[in-house]
Order: sequence, then C-alpha cells, then structure tokens
Amino acid sequence: MFARLLVFAGGLALVALVVPDLASSYLERRNEATAEDAQRTAPATAAKYASGKSIVLEADPTGHFFGTFRINGRAERGLVDTGASTIAINASAARRFGISVGSLAFSARAQTANGIVEAAYVSLDRVEIGGITLKDVDAMVLPDKALSGMLVGMSFLSRLSSYRVENGALYLVR
Repeated sequence: MFARLLVFAGGLALVALVVPDLASSYLERRNEATAEDAQRTAPATAAKYASGKSIVLEADPTGHFFGTFRINGRAERGLVDTGASTIAINASAARRFGISVGSLAFSARAQTANGIVEAAYVSLDRVEIGGITLKDVDAMVLPDKALSGMLVGMSFLSRLSSYRVENGALYLVR
C-alpha cells in the first residue's frame, strides 16, 4: 500500500513539474502561429518595407491611381498606368520640365486610346514620388492634343523593386 502511495505521489510530482512547461511551450507555439497568420493575412503597409523608400497611393472614386510626381524638380500630377510602356508627357509639360521641345525629333509612333500619334523619345533626368527617386527614366513626348495629362508607365514602374494593388491601394516600393 505504501509503495502504491509513493508511486502515486511521485506521478503527481512529475505531472506538477511537466505540465506547466508543456502548457507554456504550447502557448508560445500558439502565439507564434497566430502572429505568423496575422502577418500573412494583414494588408501590407509601407512601414513593413526595410528600405523605407515606398509610397502608397489610394485609388480615386473611379479606381485610378494618381500621384504628384516631381519630374526634373517640377511637380506634376500623373496617372499610374501599367498598360503604358513608358512615361508619357505632353509638349507643354515637357517645356515645364526644361525639355527643349523644338529640338525633338517626333519620329516615333505611340499607340494611344485615340489612335497612333507622333512622339519623341526623351530621358527624364529625375523622377520622384515620396521617398522614391529614379534617374535617367525613359519617356515619350506627345503633342498636347494627343495627351491631356501625364501617364506614368512601365519605364518607371519596372525600375521599382515591386508594385502591387491591394485593398484599393497601389504600393510602390524602391
């Protein structure tokens, strides 16, 4: 009888020692898994990017993404367009950016929503938005009648480390 009592007491002592450690280990693993799940499912924010060179553009009511870009030091509102192969600016904007439009060769052709128009290739010294700065970015100058605003296309976007649309916002990351 005494032996049984000793074995029972020993078993209780062992359980008293092991259960708290098991419970603690279980809770730590559960909290880690919950944190990982939250990180995986939470919308990404600019703060999550180590470089700190990112910007988030909210969609306008029609679902388009506009931002204020600085081109060669001058502010210009532009529409981000993943369907455009390059940045497209009109001749008036080009003049504001310090480009001598009169010396450009309008020998290229650009496909626009309104058809094919003559265009000139240029390189923009500097394109900035938020903390993102790119130098020597390809662009096309179109006649004023062919383009009313600036389109920011793939010549800019392809030089970023990433860009994506998530929850109604466009994330641009350098």
